[in-house]
Amino acid sequence: MKLFAVLLERAGTGDRQLELADGSRVVDVWAPLELGERPPGLLYAVNRAYAPEDALLSPGDEVALIPPVSGGSFRLTDEPIDAAAVIREVSDPRAGGIATFIGTTRIESRGRTVHYLDYEAYSGMAEQVMAEIADELKDRHDLCEVAITHRVGRVNIGELSVVIAVSAPHRADALAACREAIDTLKQTVPLWKKEVYEGGEEWIGRGS
Repeated sequence: MKLFAVLLERAGTGDRQLELADGSRVVDVWAPLELGERPPGLLYAVNRAYAPEDALLSPGDEVALIPPVSGGSFRLTDEPIDAAAVIREVSDPRAGGIATFIGTTRIESRGRTVHYLDYEAYSGMAEQVMAEIADELKDRHDLCEVAITHRVGRVNIGELSVVIAVSAPHRADALAACREAIDTLKQTVPLWKKEVYEGGEEWIGRGS
């Protein structure tokens, strides 16, 4: 078991040995560590490759727990998104502005009356791709921090499906990066959207 950053500090070591029952999954490693509340946005890797929480473990597997990068976070949630909390994640004394994008479920799409949306994601990989998007944005723009939270599961009309917050010393960088973030997210993050409308339903897929 490999631990990093804040988790290493909590445990007092970066290496732990765990004995788990046969059939254990990646998510089962958290409780035996006794490190308190699991941080939101936590990622897992098995044998140096990112793995979803429900991946089965084999004897001898090396599991690494990867906490969110400092300043900003990248997460999926099946609970309503608190936009103010996402904005707080990018607060920085260097920032002269914070740009946000808030995606909501609308009642009409392509001439059809929508009842709700249902999002599915490849957990583990999706958060990592979000973090990679943030790194690329920081390479292109003068930014402080980036945070992205996306809903999974059912999202009703008027509810928030995604919140992106970007802080920067200057508003032009924050605004440009925020727009690039949502455009890139739709194209690259493994997220799929089912639109449930009057008379039927349809998987929309990435990019919509």
